[in-house]
Amino acid sequence: MDHNTDINLNKIESKPLRLYKGVGEKRAELFEKLGVDSSDALLRYYPREYEDWSNCVSVEEAKANSEEVCCIRATVSSQVSSVRLRGNLTLYSARAVDDEGKSFRVTFFNNPYIPKMLVKGSVYIFRGKLTSGRNGTEMSSPMFDSEECGRIVPVYRATQGLPSRQIAKTVEQVLNELPEDLADPLPESVRAKYKLCHIRYALKQIHFPDDSETLATARDRLVFEELLILQLGLLRLKGRRRGAAGLRITEDHTEEFWNLLPFEPTNAQKKAALDAVRDMSSERQPMSRLLQGDVGSGKTAVAAAICHTAAKNGIQSALMAPTEILAEQHFKSFSELLEPCGIRVGLLTGSMTAVQKRNARELAAQGTTDVLIGTHALISDGVDFSSLGLVITDEQHRFGVNQRGALAAKGNNPHVLVMSATPIPRTLALIIYGDLDISVLDEMPKGRIPVSTYFVDGSKRERAYNFVKKHVAEGRQGYVICPLVEESDNSGDMKAARNYAESLSEGLLKGCRIGLLHGKMKGAEKDGVMQAFAAGELDVLVSTTVVEVGVNVPNAVIMIIENAERFGLSQLHQLRGRVGRGSIQSYCILISDAKNDASVSRMRIMCGTTDGFAIANEDLKQRGPGDFFGSRQHGLPDMKIADMMTDMHIFSMAQEAAKKILSEDPELSKRENSGLNREISVLFDSERAMN
Repeated sequence: MDHNTDINLNKIESKPLRLYKGVGEKRAELFEKLGVDSSDALLRYYPREYEDWSNCVSVEEAKANSEEVCCIRATVSSQVSSVRLRGNLTLYSARAVDDEGKSFRVTFFNNPYIPKMLVKGSVYIFRGKLTSGRNGTEMSSPMFDSEECGRIVPVYRATQGLPSRQIAKTVEQVLNELPEDLADPLPESVRAKYKLCHIRYALKQIHFPDDSETLATARDRLVFEELLILQLGLLRLKGRRRGAAGLRITEDHTEEFWNLLPFEPTNAQKKAALDAVRDMSSERQPMSRLLQGDVGSGKTAVAAAICHTAAKNGIQSALMAPTEILAEQHFKSFSELLEPCGIRVGLLTGSMTAVQKRNARELAAQGTTDVLIGTHALISDGVDFSSLGLVITDEQHRFGVNQRGALAAKGNNPHVLVMSATPIPRTLALIIYGDLDISVLDEMPKGRIPVSTYFVDGSKRERAYNFVKKHVAEGRQGYVICPLVEESDNSGDMKAARNYAESLSEGLLKGCRIGLLHGKMKGAEKDGVMQAFAAGELDVLVSTTVVEVGVNVPNAVIMIIENAERFGLSQLHQLRGRVGRGSIQSYCILISDAKNDASVSRMRIMCGTTDGFAIANEDLKQRGPGDFFGSRQHGLPDMKIADMMTDMHIFSMAQEAAKKILSEDPELSKRENSGLNREISVLFDSERAMN
């Protein structure tokens, strides 16, 4: 019997947690706070770490005064005594003797339950750090349990009122209910090829491992499954777009476009455009490509080159940007590049008048407009094209999967180009954009001057702002970035944009024309401020991180980032990318009084390189992919156990397996793949619900 068709862990045999012993309605609500609402969800709520109680050592073997946590099996040899200390502290202590007869003291502060918990003559395992000092050998505030506890103990992410041990007890009940013949979503052939254990064994060992080897076996299996489901889902998305393109390029005009430019394109730009045109010439499928490049690497010129060739082949293009200011900047750039060639560029944004919108829609529907650039307005009802064959989304992480699809639906299976200025290491990009081919712009255009970056503390603030005033006096502009919009009771020393803009106008930047920009402003208000800054009507823009993406003001040559320790490396790099966009030397000054090693390290990395990909790699090392960016923001379903930094070897195997499975069964309709099919639906349906 093939159980894959009958039982699926995510769908069948799921019970409300309130039905389990020791849970009830109130604790069930606490479980829901952790995102766990059923027994099957609890099984996939993996421990965040483990405490190893399985390897007991003697007092002699334990490294006294070391930082290592150890477990000692010992018998309590005295009654617990208590001593009142100054400052309302009570010290509880008892003697314990290990199996070799060596004695040590266990001590606890302010825990009145200890005398009842530690019984003279009973055996316990004590877990903590053993130290030697004036009072002899002792273990301060150890964890302890009865003799049976010689095992690896799971530690779960908990919440107030629901400790890790209570979660473990409930997990144990759920595991005990698993049937012996539980169906495995992984086909037996896949498990055999990659030497993976059964799902039932993996779940038991990930929660309550026998030893470190069985834990590793269970984890590898569950990571493989998670990455396989993700890859299958993404590859199927890619495959569904792989019917024949509605419109195909028959002639390549990119060389003609490059010859029109007043500058020499980089080899990376030429290759990216060539890859795209080759994709768009294919008779089998439309292009589905990510164009990834650091700030200033020339993505706009590549996109314009592709639109140029498309237009010369009678194909319309649409480019969707996340903000009006960015859409207008693209419109200006594309118009300057393409209109001299007779290619007509249009603009459609929400703030345009009704007449302007109607005209833009009519020209697109008639085919008069070759390239239509806009915001979300492009996907609204009433926007039609006569021959839309190329769809481009800029800063893709700002759009949900459905928005990208809605724009593509305006054409007949059009070619899709996704642009992103967020540098992502290639291996990580393969996961996040697994449904796209990838082009990377890893060269900077000739003549681009790297931004000089400096890290100073608050004592040099006045000097830094005098440097800003010097550039303003020379007719240049600058930014001041703050971590907060406004001050609050717990904002401490953090700078808030609203208050700081006012403070600067009356103090350090008195006499400068200062603008304010933050996320709580209405869209039209934000656009107005940005347009004023771009037009040179403001000298300094005080802003939160809303200025991070999509602002191109070549005259802005200096940026100060206050409380720089509050930002991640990649975010600091994106912010810095707002300056250095012209031909004049630009500067970024990071102000921070932070002394901790991690913060200082980030500042030094920023001062040492302007390479966005190098910075992204460092950011991943420091913060891990979970904090590198919000996974939901990128349309990537949550990973419950896989680590994108350490599990790339498993990812490679899962990717290989996914391609083989889909080559033999594209719709996953075979009985052996039905479990995989259901898990993909669960993962991607929950993702769509978030967009």
